[in-house]
Amino acid sequence: MKISVLLPYKENFSPKYAGAVSLFVKDTIQNSKFFNTAYVFGNMPYKKPFLKNYINIRLNKSILQSNSKNYVLKFLEKEKEINSDIIEIHNRPNYIQYLENIDNKKIILYFHNDPLSMNGSTLIKDRLYLLNKIDKILFNSKWSQERFFIGIKNKVLLKQKTSVCYQSTNKTKINFRKKKKIISFIGKLNSAKGYDIFGNTIIKILNRYSDWKSVVIGDEPREKLVFKHKNLLIKGYTKHTDVLKILEKVSISVICSRWEEPFGRTSLEAASRGSAVIISNRGGLPETTRNAIILKDLTIKELFSEIKKLILDKNRLLNFQKLNYQNFIFNHKFISNLIDNIRLGLSKNLIFNIKKKKILKIMHITNFNDRFDGRLHYNTGRRLNNGFIRNGHNVLSLSDRDIIHHNKSLKDFSGKKILQEKIIETYKNFKPDLVVLGHADRVTNSTLASLKDINKDIKMTQWFLDPLSKFGPDHLNNTKRILDKIDFLDTSFLTTDPKALSIKIKNAHFMPNPADKSFEVLDNYKKNCEFDVFFAMSHGVHRGQLKKGKDDDRETFINRLIKKNDKLSFDVYGMNNVQPIWADQFISKIANSYMGLNLSRGKPIKYYSSDRIVQLIGNGLLTFIDKNTFLSDFFSSKEIVFYNNMDDLSYKLNKYKKDKIIGKKIAKSGKLKYLKYFNSDLVSEFIISKTFNVRSSNKFIWN
Repeated sequence: MKISVLLPYKENFSPKYAGAVSLFVKDTIQNSKFFNTAYVFGNMPYKKPFLKNYINIRLNKSILQSNSKNYVLKFLEKEKEINSDIIEIHNRPNYIQYLENIDNKKIILYFHNDPLSMNGSTLIKDRLYLLNKIDKILFNSKWSQERFFIGIKNKVLLKQKTSVCYQSTNKTKINFRKKKKIISFIGKLNSAKGYDIFGNTIIKILNRYSDWKSVVIGDEPREKLVFKHKNLLIKGYTKHTDVLKILEKVSISVICSRWEEPFGRTSLEAASRGSAVIISNRGGLPETTRNAIILKDLTIKELFSEIKKLILDKNRLLNFQKLNYQNFIFNHKFISNLIDNIRLGLSKNLIFNIKKKKILKIMHITNFNDRFDGRLHYNTGRRLNNGFIRNGHNVLSLSDRDIIHHNKSLKDFSGKKILQEKIIETYKNFKPDLVVLGHADRVTNSTLASLKDINKDIKMTQWFLDPLSKFGPDHLNNTKRILDKIDFLDTSFLTTDPKALSIKIKNAHFMPNPADKSFEVLDNYKKNCEFDVFFAMSHGVHRGQLKKGKDDDRETFINRLIKKNDKLSFDVYGMNNVQPIWADQFISKIANSYMGLNLSRGKPIKYYSSDRIVQLIGNGLLTFIDKNTFLSDFFSSKEIVFYNNMDDLSYKLNKYKKDKIIGKKIAKSGKLKYLKYFNSDLVSEFIISKTFNVRSSNKFIWN
């Protein structure tokens, strides 16, 4: 497994001026199982990084682009050469928005500071975005984790995506007899770190107890807090390795921050060196050691009192020293193993290999329309089922709306209760590897939570065919539907390019409407047809008759087109009081037309098309599509006819009515290409490969 780690911009990943983030990354990677395949990316002026697998990103400053965006995009360019399985971002939640084209990769975000103080996570919507986008979020304390969830509902569920991962240091052998009468302060020499409290206190201590000394490590040129005493040594910035050696001799270490410390590495390191630790009750400091003395009041008086107790009672002092040392567990190996287990948990599916044709058990929940007596036997759910089965998998289908329809009662008027119970019991009996949801709006989140409780490692995905454009029909409702179950899902598959949407959907992928060789059996390009143009809307298909009073912009468009082209013969259904058609009737009618118009509801959006495209091009009709669908990314003008507007469409319809030799050639090429590259076997394999994060030997031209 390959791991790419991105440090904050200008983070010093070297022994010189290394901060908490760099030390954490260095220590955990050095002790990781993946040491040889972990790569650290950063930007710093120093030539000697901590690790050999360090890649420096040089930036050309741009006025037009932020350093952050430029930095992340340069990282992605370099990362392509590594092609890692996991990308880990440290302490920069705002970088997440720039991560693009990283399909098949898991993302981990580490917080080393208060999430509510950081660009990219201050607002509730920012944090919800991160939860949606990222596979795992790690915090350096429970305090930081709780801060992240302030204002967010459903914390129990969402916390499954987060973990606490403390900082670490290694223990070394300590001879408590060699401890010196030294009191330490390590950190920025400012009031936020409580240096003013420490300074005023330590002068009083040193005046009263002349055999004691104090060492201060740190600097702060911006805030001039100066304390002087003959027994007070101020060392300024000191190499981290030297700091640890000093702590071996220190008897009492004080960390008295006013600031809400996200964690407090100094306290951790002091405990590992057998110091008696005095801390303020701020942020995550109490989590650094279970045996610290916690100041009730952050005052000179209180701090003086606690230091005095330790000085006067040698047994008390020794007891705190030994307790800190003996109970210390946050060593590098422990924390590195914790992180490695998280990485393995995210990527264990990488072991799965499609080439080996492992048989998966798939539970597919969608509306199979059983109650309509086979009218809609060619729906997308059945197409995907065919693909899963042809690829060797075991598929169990549940038709959610049919179950509801057949189980309504006075006790369960809606039928939803029976549906949830049936799903859970079926799940227990079948024990699937994968749950696939297709427009399964009737399945509740509590049911999915129950499935997760039974098997926390179950994979779940959804496919969605309806338009999601903000300019399209039912935008708000469709958006709500696609996002409703997102917290439970590993992937989502849309018949729209996810990048074209105004909403961000975690692990969303474009999937084409799948063709199926057992459904698309006509070859209209081989014969002379009765009608020139075929168009059918589905209004009323489910109920068996046309819906009355239903406005549709497509009807207006088609009627204008018919009026404009009186030399063309149109065969139109589902509008103008002509009833919709289905099943065998649909096949017999479509067989009579040479050309087909693929016209979707609303304003065109990238790659979106209704499943009508399959029925047209798959059956060998010369198919016309609005160029603003950008399906020209996959098909040429020798396979599909793209039009700009109604005038252009009219011109091309008449052109190919006259030149049927060329038209039929295009229709044939279109069908052959669609069934070759956009068939249900490939689309179903694509769903599995993305959901299980595995590479396929097949080429998906849309990916």
